Amino acid sequence: MTTIAITPRGTFSLAASGRFLEGFAPARYHGAAPGGAIRLAFPADNGHSTVGAAVRQAPDGTVFADLTSDTDPAAAQAQLARIFSLDIDGSGFARVADADPVVAGLAARYPGLRPVCFGSPYEAAAWAVIGHRIRITQAAAIKERTAERYGEHLTVAGAPLAAFPTPRALRDLAGIPGLPEIKTERLRALADAALARDLDAARLRAMPPADALAHLCTLPGIGPFSAELILIRGAGHPDLFPARERRLHAAMADAYRLDNPSPGQLAELSVRWAPYRSWVALLLRTHREETTHEIARGRSATRPA
Repeated sequence: MTTIAITPRGTFSLAASGRFLEGFAPARYHGAAPGGAIRLAFPADNGHSTVGAAVRQAPDGTVFADLTSDTDPAAAQAQLARIFSLDIDGSGFARVADADPVVAGLAARYPGLRPVCFGSPYEAAAWAVIGHRIRITQAAAIKERTAERYGEHLTVAGAPLAAFPTPRALRDLAGIPGLPEIKTERLRALADAALARDLDAARLRAMPPADALAHLCTLPGIGPFSAELILIRGAGHPDLFPARERRLHAAMADAYRLDNPSPGQLAELSVRWAPYRSWVALLLRTHREETTHEIARGRSATRPA
């Protein structure tokens, strides 16, 4: 076991991340381990190994993680930092909040909460395919069963934990219980794309957002809505306004007291959040879910691709 340390730049609360995960259906997260550690298991970016991590935060703010993996520790640390948005310098977020009363209110309500991402763009893409046109709770159960049956099982903080299958494992599956053949075919194609580095997080974030979204839309089963999900919550892009996210748009209209604004008007408004547009969008969506419980009631995981 290897222990790594990450020093957040700007305010960060691991406890807030844990509360978010408990309400985030795709994670199927069941609470912290004894001692408050967050337990995670996820496919490594290299496409063939799996990382287990017991993550905790010291009183001085430093984030520590005990890693269970044969992956290069530096690579696992970089991936874990991306998952918790700790690869981003958040020290400027306070200035964004000071300039916008809505953002200031959200920051006060959810102190230290940053986007908690999927383990990788590959895992986010797999979620998009699994959840296409079915209820979120159903999709989350299928994803969890797939991990239990086909993923690697690790011992994390003294307890077993299953990770979603690696791309190398997923591409060899003949079928997945609960999924139609077309979705299984798309998952196998996404596994091949991940192994070909077409879902590489660093590559996606280095591209102009429009180019990255267009690239993602060339993958089987991925449309504009899913492409935004992959880029923001898979690759961890910090500054992208979700132009296709209707629930976010409704939350913005409520928060800013706007009467039937267009997506273009909302995108223009979001410029004031730069360079943290994805972060503010996450806070708005978190508040909306806390108020409406629409995801907990199991609405569709994704719109049509």
